Amino acid sequence: MPRTIVLDPMLRAVANIPWDHPDGHLNVLHGLLASLPRVDDAAGVPMNAPVLLIPRVFDFPFCELLVKLYDQMGGAESGFMLDVAGKTQTVIEHRLKRRRDLTLVTPELRQAVRDRIVRRLVPAVEMFFQFKATRMDRYIVACYDSEVGGHFFRHRDNVNAGAQHRRFAVTINLNNDYDGCDLQFPEFGRKVYKAPMGGAAVFSCGALHQVTPITRGKRYAFLAFLYGEADAALREASNARLDEREERYSGTNDYLFPPRA
Repeated sequence: MPRTIVLDPMLRAVANIPWDHPDGHLNVLHGLLASLPRVDDAAGVPMNAPVLLIPRVFDFPFCELLVKLYDQMGGAESGFMLDVAGKTQTVIEHRLKRRRDLTLVTPELRQAVRDRIVRRLVPAVEMFFQFKATRMDRYIVACYDSEVGGHFFRHRDNVNAGAQHRRFAVTINLNNDYDGCDLQFPEFGRKVYKAPMGGAAVFSCGALHQVTPITRGKRYAFLAFLYGEADAALREASNARLDEREERYSGTNDYLFPPRA
């Protein structure tokens, strides 16, 4: 039977109203909606998303180095992964995401990033999330530019075949001279989260989140995903589910720690 399901911010049903309700479907629905609290008060107490904010992961000179590198080399249009006809492929859709990324390929620079992540971030992730990260996906500097309306609409980071290995997302801010472009977790209200320059925001890849539109300047950030050995095996098995144009995972260049002999 046709019906209206009313959901709370965490996408759980709070009402089930059939269209043939004896008191009138629209009357009951309007009355219910009018009685509900504001989204930010939906739980009855203030809600905070499970985000770990860790300052001083990258020192300021290193942040400035990565920003200068991006400005000199520029970034490429950044898409997002989507399952199409059973295969995961990269899609570019500016209504949903507008960002340009620079992939770090120099071994020495990647090692410098890895050293800071291992010493200053991985122990905190293990302490507070009880997860031992052994691998990291992506070494990119991303830029959200206010001149083109940089943003990333709400999404989860692990829902398609090419991304199911991802466990925790890492965002390290490289500058602070911008407005907007904050992390928001709609399931927990409209509060925004912003790591300090050089600091990291870490959260589960299963969390619904978005990057709000940037309204002034440019925001630069280092972005990566953390995962473990079982997740790496899943990632390798998912190669068969990638579109033929996507790069295959080899399992050799994502270690955070030197592999044992």
